[in-house]
Amino acid sequence: MNQKGVIIQGSSRSDGNTNKIAAFIKEKTAFDIVDLKSKNISSFDYDFKNQGDDFIPLMNEIVNSYDIIIFATPIYWYSMSGIMKNFFDRITDCLKIEKEIGRKLRGKTMGMISCGSDSELKKGFEMPFVESAKYLGMPYLGNFHTWMENEIISESLKKELNIFIEKNIKTVYTKV
Repeated sequence: MNQKGVIIQGSSRSDGNTNKIAAFIKEKTAFDIVDLKSKNISSFDYDFKNQGDDFIPLMNEIVNSYDIIIFATPIYWYSMSGIMKNFFDRITDCLKIEKEIGRKLRGKTMGMISCGSDSELKKGFEMPFVESAKYLGMPYLGNFHTWMENEIISESLKKELNIFIEKNIKTVYTKV
């Protein structure tokens, strides 16, 4: 049985370079794409007064519909995007007040795709993804760093992405 996957895109530009990478992966895997910019997701609030936004309904959809979650983020100032960080912070809601959603994250597979203007991913960038997966009981399938030149996915990058997809995503995607 094929597992179903989703790419959570966290960019300030819905149609930017990160989206081009997400669309390429979608074409190869048939994963859905969720664009966080199109959602109304408030910042984390210790008093949980933000429950009327899109976060909990989105998380319900994610945990009930998908087995594999790939986070796609541009690199802004050597870190994940603010919109992605906001999303990660809100996962706390699923551990404190929506515990059933949090429990359903356990066993889902997580991966990360970064997109930057530099061909090198700086040390430490991946740590929040790795540690969050570990904390939530989610197997981590790895990361892949991409970069764009003139807003085009180069042929060499397409080849490397295909290898990553075959080796990491489709290996998990086709397991029973």
